Amino acid sequence: MTSVQEASTAAADQLAAFRARFPHLGDVTHLASCSQGALSVDLQRQLQAMQDDLIADPAPWGRWMELVETLRGRFAARIGAAPEQVAIAPNASIAAFQVRSTIHARGSKALLTSDHEFPSVGHVWRSSADGTPIRSVAADDVLTASAWTAQIDDTVGLASAPLVSYINGTRPPVRAIADAAHAAGAKMFVDAYQGSGVVPFTVDDLGCDFLVTGTLKYMLGLPGMAFLYVRNPEELDNPGLTGWFGRSNPFNFDPANIDTPSTAAKFETGTPGVPSVYAALGGLDALDTVDAEAGWAHVQKLAARTATELRALGEQIDRPEDPAFAGPQVALVDDDPDTLAAWLLAEHRISTAPRGQRLRISFHYYNTDDDVDRIIEALAAYRRP
Repeated sequence: MTSVQEASTAAADQLAAFRARFPHLGDVTHLASCSQGALSVDLQRQLQAMQDDLIADPAPWGRWMELVETLRGRFAARIGAAPEQVAIAPNASIAAFQVRSTIHARGSKALLTSDHEFPSVGHVWRSSADGTPIRSVAADDVLTASAWTAQIDDTVGLASAPLVSYINGTRPPVRAIADAAHAAGAKMFVDAYQGSGVVPFTVDDLGCDFLVTGTLKYMLGLPGMAFLYVRNPEELDNPGLTGWFGRSNPFNFDPANIDTPSTAAKFETGTPGVPSVYAALGGLDALDTVDAEAGWAHVQKLAARTATELRALGEQIDRPEDPAFAGPQVALVDDDPDTLAAWLLAEHRISTAPRGQRLRISFHYYNTDDDVDRIIEALAAYRRP
């Protein structure tokens, strides 16, 4: 066996072992990771650990704070950051608000976004009453670097782009946007929610100043928590929201002393969602068993095959042909994707994620060619007169 064959076999074995961590996949074909990841034994174990910790110590604050810091460090390592550059937030909207309140405290410069911004972030960008001008790249132009750079000049304070679009899984040219923003003196914000956990990246690869993602979807945890990466927190003003976890030492319990740390913790507010902390650790436990590059190559292959075969069946697929711009999702355009998704689940035990006029078929490391066969056959049956 050649070294290439050995590497291929090792990757296949690793992916098979990863899939085995999700035993319920024998009952359902899970193609909805863009909405919620599949349930792993690691997540189940961590939730049981939470119950065990509460039994061992009815008020285990020390244990909980230890787990929060463990989670902060593990996520930071995953994206090539230091723990001091990562804040824990309750959701992406709060994280985005904290960034906006810091960058646009005086509303002096424009904010560049796009029609592919997820509302969780996009609504925050557009909702402030501080008079910040908003510029937006049209949906059809998000993959064209020049469509972004043409709107970036020294009157822009922040540019924001998704790592992967929630609409159709496309991947905008984030690094080119970041480079243009920095050349104009602006900051770069990346919403990585639809990619982290399946698309390998580091914050230096992206060139971003801020990055937000959550602990569900491809991260294989549950809702209730988000991470905010801040490249240089010590250089930034204090954000618009604060709370006791935004202090240098939250356990000083002095309501009159607002001692703001120089780390990304300055962006934190109240008590973290403890169940989500355990769940996020379970997700990372599972993800850490797979080489990210090998897993991503596997996902790309499955998604590309699905798009090709669905197009051959006459389906309208909203997905770029160039793999450099394609994410882990295949978006099938349909007049009634909610009805189609319900039928797939009821009749074939296939879980997908309808959104707008698209049925989103998304892949993770645990998916297989058999899953592709099932969705192709089921969709052919659905269209059959």
